[in-house]
Amino acid sequence: MSPAVFSHGDLRLYLLSLLNEAPQHGYGIIQALSDRTGGTYTPSAGTIYPRLAKLEEEGLVTKTVEGRTTIYAITDAGRAELSSRSDDLIGIEQGLSDSVRLIASEVRHSVQEAMRSLRADLATAAQEERRAAKTRLRSDGMSDERVTSRENLQRADAAINAFRAQVRTDLRTHVARGAVLPATVVTDLERALDDAAHAVTRALSTLRD
Repeated sequence: MSPAVFSHGDLRLYLLSLLNEAPQHGYGIIQALSDRTGGTYTPSAGTIYPRLAKLEEEGLVTKTVEGRTTIYAITDAGRAELSSRSDDLIGIEQGLSDSVRLIASEVRHSVQEAMRSLRADLATAAQEERRAAKTRLRSDGMSDERVTSRENLQRADAAINAFRAQVRTDLRTHVARGAVLPATVVTDLERALDDAAHAVTRALSTLRD
């Protein structure tokens, strides 16, 4: 989620909302923003602290220093502004929720497409192997069978490793960009991989029968 999600004045209002829940230090506010957006928006200190200073200047926020930590708290004036803009705040929160759901849906779709492609490749490979196995059995070329089996095993290893590398790269890149990776996506991935493993087992069992 880009910082553009917070249009002019929206981040300021959202900061007041967070402080209305409880006093907080700067890092805690940054973490709360990241948590509320599912990790899709983690602002820098250079974004948050100037806005907190501006809110303090306007009398909407106070700060107290506890050791090395500065704690920010909303004032009565801040609560009054928050109350007067309650409709705006609802709109901001709905926009954040919609953005997080959209990103989660895109990730699920990407993983599901990858799983479908894997299952199709496995099915095709199994069909080719069955045809090749029948041909080899008719010619009784046992030595050739073993050579071909090793070649096909290498092909399978290469396909699995390529798939693993691609999905791992996609997932790591997605998270590195600050996007959300819901548990449901990982669950879908685990389920699809389990289905693919069972499909391979069934195909191999058919060849042995």
